[in-house]
Amino acid sequence: MAKVLGFLVLALSVLICEAAIFKPISDSHRSAALELFTPAHGSLSSLEETYEALRTFEVLGIKKQPDQRAATCATVVDTLSSPTSALKDLFQALRVNGLLNCELNKKTFAGIAPRLKDAVKSASSLLDYYYSVGSLVLIKGLNSDVDVHLESADSVVRAIKALSQSDGRWRYSSNNPESSTYAAGIALESLAGVISLASSEIDQSLISMVRNDISKLLDGLEKYDDGAYYFDEKLADAHGHQGPLSASSAVVRGITAFAAVSAENLNLPGDKILGLARFLLGAGVPGNAKDLYYQIEALASLENNRVSIPLILSLPTSVLSLTRKDQLKVSVNTVLGAAAPSLTVKLKQIFSSGSKDASVIDQDLKFDHKNAVHYLDALPKDIDVGSYIFTFEIVLHDSEHKMIYATGGRTKVPMYVTGVIKVDNAEISVLDSDLGNIETRKKLDLAGKNSISLSANHLQKLRLSFQLTSPLGHALKPHQAFLKLSHESKVEHIFVVENSGKQFEIILDFLGLVEQFFYLSGRYDIQLTVGDAVMENSFLQPLGSVALDLPEAPEKAARPPPQAVDPSSRFGPKAEIAHIFRAPEKRPPSNLSYAFLVLVLLPFVGFLVGLLRLRVNLKNFPTASAPAAFAILFHLAIAAVLSLYSLFWLKLNLFTTLKALGFLGIFLLFVGHRTLSHLASTSAKLKSA
Repeated sequence: MAKVLGFLVLALSVLICEAAIFKPISDSHRSAALELFTPAHGSLSSLEETYEALRTFEVLGIKKQPDQRAATCATVVDTLSSPTSALKDLFQALRVNGLLNCELNKKTFAGIAPRLKDAVKSASSLLDYYYSVGSLVLIKGLNSDVDVHLESADSVVRAIKALSQSDGRWRYSSNNPESSTYAAGIALESLAGVISLASSEIDQSLISMVRNDISKLLDGLEKYDDGAYYFDEKLADAHGHQGPLSASSAVVRGITAFAAVSAENLNLPGDKILGLARFLLGAGVPGNAKDLYYQIEALASLENNRVSIPLILSLPTSVLSLTRKDQLKVSVNTVLGAAAPSLTVKLKQIFSSGSKDASVIDQDLKFDHKNAVHYLDALPKDIDVGSYIFTFEIVLHDSEHKMIYATGGRTKVPMYVTGVIKVDNAEISVLDSDLGNIETRKKLDLAGKNSISLSANHLQKLRLSFQLTSPLGHALKPHQAFLKLSHESKVEHIFVVENSGKQFEIILDFLGLVEQFFYLSGRYDIQLTVGDAVMENSFLQPLGSVALDLPEAPEKAARPPPQAVDPSSRFGPKAEIAHIFRAPEKRPPSNLSYAFLVLVLLPFVGFLVGLLRLRVNLKNFPTASAPAAFAILFHLAIAAVLSLYSLFWLKLNLFTTLKALGFLGIFLLFVGHRTLSHLASTSAKLKSA
């Protein structure tokens, strides 16, 4: 049962994901940012990565972040103070300083500005303009006392404009014939910086040419069916991270930056700006730090800009239950989740999936001020279980907001309405093959437990039938309805239960299935599976069993396929081996054992008597400390060996005794050799004296 329900949940999730429901930035992005931008070895590898991490944290409002201010500021100061720092390094250092406010004096900025101005004059590539102009803009924002104005701004604009192409894209340099959408984005940012740094007004004809380039660039947008627009970056070069997300992000940043310094409104189509926002949000939570930065930075540019601020219509859930009487809830926010201006959400139409016919609703949703959601008390009465397309429209209350916000007209959102399906008239029968007469009929309770027992031969048929009814009384055709017969030998046969009009029915003619069943007679377990994405009571129901009597298999008949070996049986724990030891032999009488003990002890007693007869003494026992210690250990080792023999006699087995005797023997050999060597040397000295 769990497998079927899991499959249905997965199928429903895939269907919903394919429909691309857009939602503003959430806590999932914040968790991903903390994970992706966490330093691997205590610090990020470059100032560029540091800026991307800090900027992402700033936009997402993450307060708890790795504290690297001291080390990062030291790198910033060293980079800005070095006369050999590259333009890119200066640019990244200034960007990081803008977020950390490192302790830098006016002289530092004043010493960099002339060098950056010279770099603008001698620039030979688009990236040179981007880094040098961008650095001057950053200095202007950090310290207004430093002179960063460009005297010949018109010539700089013409030089950058000379790298543009007829389709709105840009080249990185005059020596590179390939054009890039990503390059167009950084070119627009560079032009915006030049306009803000110009000491005099820029020629308006140049501004008009750039506006025309932006229009051509937007004409090259690719579109998905869900209304998302994106730029397809086809150029792969050494500049870095290229792709639709990076290209779309660069253009969004460039357009919003240019619009911020332009004296006139760019009058760009709001649906394309909204489509770009949908594409950025549709990317979900990127799996690498670079893509996450591109996504968040572009969305931050769209959050507050002079072109058009996108409003995102989203739903907390795309599945509504008729059983629970769920309310339809809709939220409208900016891309970063900020509150939308005063507006009304209208439910305009409801399309049934696969049909062009629509129910015209045109109903205003109520607004819950406490939870900031628009809701509908109840779904229309003619809405049954199934998949639908709900069409919404956002209506702004203030007419001035129509020039500021992009709503995108009507928004289509896929919805799934679920409910409990009624299962009626379920029965299973055994039919006569010739006339179709019912020989055995059993009623089934598919909502409960069943344990029917049937028998049939190869001249009979098995029929299963049932009806599925939706909450509004309509017949339901589920995504899957399978009947499975499993033989005792684990051979399984699965059949699709077809819809015969008013009911679902399957008839198995065993005469035509004997080869498919490999002529295997015996018990077959019956199992019915019925499931659908909108069916809340999908089930996998064991029905019982049928005993089949099939004819003997011919010699050339196909054999059942080998069954898969369960890995747990191959690699799992083996059965416990119970070893039966031999019964102990009958022991001799105790008197005989004691007599044998006395005989064993007699040699030891004789040994003691012999020592007394020989008048053994301790006159030659060593007196020096070291030899005396070895002599004592020698005698103790002998006593230990004798004790070990006693323990072997009483309780130890042969293997334990030999192991201990090996260690004691080595020790006894060592201390005995030292003791006897001392006695031999002492005896030799006495003889020589």
